Amino acid sequence: MTDQDIRDDRAAGRLEALGDGGEVVGRIEYFVLESPGRALVPVHTIVEPAHEGKGIAGSLARELYGIAAREGIPVAPLCPYVVKWAQRHPEEAPAADPELLRAAKDWLRAHPGRF
Repeated sequence: MTDQDIRDDRAAGRLEALGDGGEVVGRIEYFVLESPGRALVPVHTIVEPAHEGKGIAGSLARELYGIAAREGIPVAPLCPYVVKWAQRHPEEAPAADPELLRAAKDWLRAHPGRF
């Protein structure tokens, strides 16, 4: 991403990439898993069509893992894009604990209208 800012709207469960005019040009939708351990769980990555191919999704994934590292919590990715990004960047994206992934999937099934 070039000169775009990224903001974490934790209350809404969105990590947002902002364009030059402050509009949201991409986002990762996520939730915070509280049990069996705290984790960030990305579910969807969306980039507006006019902004595709600019590295926005990768920058969002990198920032999500950066936030998790700063907070000392893991990421349990369910979003296919973030899973692939993490596989390509193992130095920045530690592998998720299988138990956390199971718990994240269970949470998502229990909250079908959330995403």
